[in-house]
Amino acid sequence: MNVDVIGQIVVAVIVIVVVIFVLVILARSIRIIPQASAGIVERLGAYQTTLTPGLKILIPFIDRLRPLIDMREQVVSFPPQPVITEDNLVVSIDTVVFFQVTDARAATYEIANYLGAVEQLATTTLRNVVGGLNLEQALTSRDEINGKLRIVLDEATGKWGIRVGRVELKAIDPPASIQDSMEKQMRAERERRAVILTAEGTKQAAILEAEGFRQGVILRAEGDAKAAVLRADGEAQAISTVFEAIHRGEPDQLLLAYQYLQVLPKLAEGTANKLWIIPSELTEALKGIGGALGGRKESA
Repeated sequence: MNVDVIGQIVVAVIVIVVVIFVLVILARSIRIIPQASAGIVERLGAYQTTLTPGLKILIPFIDRLRPLIDMREQVVSFPPQPVITEDNLVVSIDTVVFFQVTDARAATYEIANYLGAVEQLATTTLRNVVGGLNLEQALTSRDEINGKLRIVLDEATGKWGIRVGRVELKAIDPPASIQDSMEKQMRAERERRAVILTAEGTKQAAILEAEGFRQGVILRAEGDAKAAVLRADGEAQAISTVFEAIHRGEPDQLLLAYQYLQVLPKLAEGTANKLWIIPSELTEALKGIGGALGGRKESA
């Protein structure tokens, strides 16, 4: 193998090494930061800058990019925590914390593990807040507990570059014996309400029925009164009409005697009629009829 061939091989190796070195330099120099992420750059071990999303250039072997930090809102669900209430009852509470990293530098250098710190702080704050409430208040004051937890966590995590948006209590589980007592109390309360509603319905039905009966009686009485008035008006009009007709006809004694004779059979109607009362006008009418008939015979 001659010197020229050896020289060519050496040159080729050098070129390959240079190309590989350049590729490594480029690989270590170019960084692409995805959206909703941030990167912390350290230069010779000291904080240099915070990279925002996009294409970034680093100094190879001098600058070091730490693991990217997610800047989106995150949801962390903590395991159930035993908490003692003011009335010395142990309840199990599940907590969910919604938080967001707002300062990547503070989240990297001010706290070693912000997730663990948020969990421990939430547990401690939860015990302090719930410890001042009895069981009934703890079960019915979730919004108040959530608000207090959020305020305390947000104040404490602000120096870590973290903003706590919401804190939610997923479940509050009292002891089994307390749950049985609460279920019995709830069943008794439901039964009491059912009895009250039934009694109230019966009362209302009785009131409505009595009111309907009263209205019916009133309406019937009003109807009877109107009917009596109408009958009286009719009879009065009939009497007035008959009276006027009689006076217009100028009746004589014979006509009146004839009308009395027509009324006599009606007086005898009925099996219970044992006593007849004959007015004096009837005898006078009969005398008139007798006189009239006698006068006709004499004239004949």
